[in-house]
Amino acid sequence: MDIHIAVEGHHDLSGQIYRQLRAGILEGRLAGGTRLPSTRDLATQLGVSRKTTLDVFERLLSEGYLSTRAGSGTFVADGLQRLPLERSSHAKAAESSRERTKKARDAAARPQPLWEQMPESFPLPRPSVPSPQDFVGGATDKSLFPFDVWRRCVNHALRTQARGTGMYREVAGEQELRLAISRYLAFNRAVTSNWEDVIVTQGAQHALDLMARITLRPGEIAAIEDPGYPPAHACFTATGARVVPVPVDREGLIVGQLPDKARLVYVTPSHQFPLGMPMSLERRVELLEWAQKRGAVIIEDDYDCEYRFEGRPMEPLKSLDRAGLVAYVGTFSKTIFPELRMGYVVPPASLYGPLLKARQIADCHGCTLTQTALASFMLNGDFAKHLRRMHKTYAARRATLLDHLQGDLAAWFEPIVPTAGIHLAAYLKAPLMEDAVVNAARSASIGLYGLAPFHREMKPQPGLMFGYGSIAVEHIDAALAKLAGLLPRLVK
Repeated sequence: MDIHIAVEGHHDLSGQIYRQLRAGILEGRLAGGTRLPSTRDLATQLGVSRKTTLDVFERLLSEGYLSTRAGSGTFVADGLQRLPLERSSHAKAAESSRERTKKARDAAARPQPLWEQMPESFPLPRPSVPSPQDFVGGATDKSLFPFDVWRRCVNHALRTQARGTGMYREVAGEQELRLAISRYLAFNRAVTSNWEDVIVTQGAQHALDLMARITLRPGEIAAIEDPGYPPAHACFTATGARVVPVPVDREGLIVGQLPDKARLVYVTPSHQFPLGMPMSLERRVELLEWAQKRGAVIIEDDYDCEYRFEGRPMEPLKSLDRAGLVAYVGTFSKTIFPELRMGYVVPPASLYGPLLKARQIADCHGCTLTQTALASFMLNGDFAKHLRRMHKTYAARRATLLDHLQGDLAAWFEPIVPTAGIHLAAYLKAPLMEDAVVNAARSASIGLYGLAPFHREMKPQPGLMFGYGSIAVEHIDAALAKLAGLLPRLVK
């Protein structure tokens, strides 16, 4: 029989023939038991050397796609028709995205139902407009990072790694980095810990995932702030837990509205995300008392506590905890840059062992090269220098932003003035609507972000989140001056 095979050019002839024959077998166009032409006849048909077709047949025979029968020839192997048929590339291309999604759901391999209900993505700090006038939240100014110093730290880490054994390292992280983190927390956050109490993670999100794994069972309740941090909601939902949003007020999480049977409570007490106010000391004590009575675990996410601009620093929950209830989570995403993917958790002593087991199961340990470089950066004092320099820069940006919001934009905004962090929230005054302001700003190449995506059950008050970590003072001035001219048009 003749087989239609298209051979183009003079390169990889055996590869072209092999791929087309294999595709014909897998797609069912060459059924099991079909007799193939001899290698000589196929070579003549295609205008190639017999060695080329011999190589193809030998490869297909060795892989089990063909079989030979003495004196009869070469045949397509039986049994391959039991394989699920692979659709042709033309058929795939003709399908819409919705059709492909539906077919994927109807396939034999299916995820747990909760994964089909999970959102495809959640808000992450990404610029919305290709413009320097973008108030994206959660981003730092990478241009001001001392890469010359960092390069020396990385070179030191490379030399250290070259002298190592090449074996697996400590699950909890490199000792030098854990020591640097424990010293930093003791001096800057009054969180007393031994270096052995610190577990290094791939960012704060990794720490949340590990904590959720060891504390939550399907059906148990995890309480989060509303409005709050969407990745935390997704993380706890992924365990099968029932996530209950709890409202916040000007003193932070309203402890009196926590569900009695909550197994885990996630809070951002130093700088509530996204509104920015700190949790009052009275509310912190109330939360600790509540958790102790119920045996609940508290995750304290201290995500950008380093930048405090006014007022006395509030005591972290971890420093007030005497009962072993609080897991303290921190990240370097807001002090260095997010793509570094480095964070840490200081758990209660009772959870340390289970966390190590969960970490070992997940990925054994993180990148030792980055950990060693970061340890040098911290222990040599360069991290503290960088924080002081960035504190001054962010303070100037924050002041400029507030000057506008409380000045020429005061008729349109009611800012929630934060004491710390690299973003602030501001409510819109009626009759302005959130989407209308965001879209109008975007048309003028100004990146603004609404508060609505961070709400779950509470009816959101229209407002915006202004990140000032990655936008320079001159661009804040220019963007908000332009915005002051746009807003009156939205109410006419």
